[in-house]
Amino acid sequence: MADSETFIGLEECHGHKRARKRTSMETAFALEKLFPKQCQVLGIVTPGIVVTPMGSGSSRPQEIEIGESGFALLFPQVEGIKIQPFHFIKDPKNSPLERHQLTEVGLLDNPELRVVLVFGYNCHKVGAASYLQRVVGAFSDTNIILAGGHVDRLLSLTPHKSPLSIDASGVVGLSFSGARVQSATVLLGEDVNDEAAAAAAMQRLKAAHIPEHNTVGLMFACVGRGFQFYGARENVEADTFRRFFPGVPLFGFFGNGEIGCDRIVTGNFTLSKCSGVADTDLFHSYTTVMALVHLGSPK
Repeated sequence: MADSETFIGLEECHGHKRARKRTSMETAFALEKLFPKQCQVLGIVTPGIVVTPMGSGSSRPQEIEIGESGFALLFPQVEGIKIQPFHFIKDPKNSPLERHQLTEVGLLDNPELRVVLVFGYNCHKVGAASYLQRVVGAFSDTNIILAGGHVDRLLSLTPHKSPLSIDASGVVGLSFSGARVQSATVLLGEDVNDEAAAAAAMQRLKAAHIPEHNTVGLMFACVGRGFQFYGARENVEADTFRRFFPGVPLFGFFGNGEIGCDRIVTGNFTLSKCSGVADTDLFHSYTTVMALVHLGSPK
């Protein structure tokens, strides 16, 4: 995951002019060579990132909104857990998704599905946002955690090596399946604009009682939040997360729209029933979605 200034020229983002340092696909191929051949790589480009530096999970997470930055989050192979990437490209003819396409990547007819991280790219293109809503709507009524947001570009998705058209839009993500997976999300709405309100949201996440070992934190925030939203105070949400979860590393991005709600998956308990709301109620702006994903306890 990288911010928009790192791997693509800003002439491809928001209409600004700047010389490109390298093409997206060149960067993707170079990065993929650094990983073992059996790794599947999902690379996305966003306006800003959230990253916990290498080392202890207790390191201070950083909200990076300005300048060049990026990170790689590697998930190990875990017995009893399946992590599966998916990619749906918007058809110019607006053809509907077939059920088998969702089933093949574990999004339907999968009783062990627990978490879906979903990202729409190039959502400013005509019809792209509604396509994202249709894709999410196809599986959002299942009892799962759903979190993600709008990103600028798809940088890489193995095993697909063919470059996408710059005008292409679509939906990518990861599904997490397995009885050992536990997860929870909370939504920080537009009214959460100070440290006390942010702490109250983290308290809701803490109350989910998700185990904190073998767990990663994820933060998907609106590009309109961050230090400007909090009166020029930096790192408010990441620091608040660390206060409540000092041993859990936090990763994520600033994007142009957020997906999620308050929800817990530890069996069938829900803190706020996502499946009881309209698909559009899962899509937000000027918010932050915080998530915990637990990949099971060591045997």
